[in-house]
Amino acid sequence: MTSDSLITSTQVRDPFFRVVTATGFTRHHIADLVAGRCAAVQVPGLFAEAVCGDLVHALSGADFDQYGAERVQPAVMRFGVGVSDYRSDGRVDAEYWPALDRARAAWDGLSLPMDPWEEARRSVGADWPGRVGVGRHEGREMGAGVAREAPQGFLVHYDDSAREFTDQLLEAPLLAQLAFNLYLAVPESGGETVIWRHRWHPRDEEFRPQGSYGFTGDCVRDVESIEVRAAVGDGLLFDSRNYHAVKPSRGGRRIALGFSVGVAVTGELLAWG
Repeated sequence: MTSDSLITSTQVRDPFFRVVTATGFTRHHIADLVAGRCAAVQVPGLFAEAVCGDLVHALSGADFDQYGAERVQPAVMRFGVGVSDYRSDGRVDAEYWPALDRARAAWDGLSLPMDPWEEARRSVGADWPGRVGVGRHEGREMGAGVAREAPQGFLVHYDDSAREFTDQLLEAPLLAQLAFNLYLAVPESGGETVIWRHRWHPRDEEFRPQGSYGFTGDCVRDVESIEVRAAVGDGLLFDSRNYHAVKPSRGGRRIALGFSVGVAVTGELLAWG
């Protein structure tokens, strides 16, 4: 089953499983996401459309790489390095660091109007005590995030470093993991993010294609879900431990900047790509 034929449910609803629309991210939104009192927080116009246009223009000359075809199908293009691409036997592969250095140099080579990662972190943590920092692994700062384009969408999957890495990924232990997306370009139709009220269960593995990062749609059959349609400049924050997917795009590109946000036991918010 492709991501274009995702199964959604219209059965009895959990009143907490909803999308909150706000003018900015607050500490209460983050607390509600961690506690399960909402499924996602969407901030329309987090970045101005003109700024997003400048970023898309700068990225138009960038060389996007494809995620590893054995693990990621349909194809997803990225500019930047995600640590999940450098996971080996549950650990961060040593090749991650030189790849990250090359990615940073590539980002530095773009004519950007500002540092989008720093500005996005500032927006996420505007009401949080202390700034949102970039997470560190074994004393080294990780990547700030990745620009991604997925014309055919993303499969049903989850993101949870506690399950994906056998060792602690960040130096600060995490209480929860969220995902942040900033939409630089959106298609005329499609490209919606679907989030299910479901987290990993051992029986889900029977629905995972061999070697894949994701699962078939049967894994979330009849599970309650919500669908988020974003506009250019919107910011979206949700608990990435909930299963989620992206529908294929039609009539235009869907380009988003994304990173994970960990809520650490220290009270810090820590981002990484």
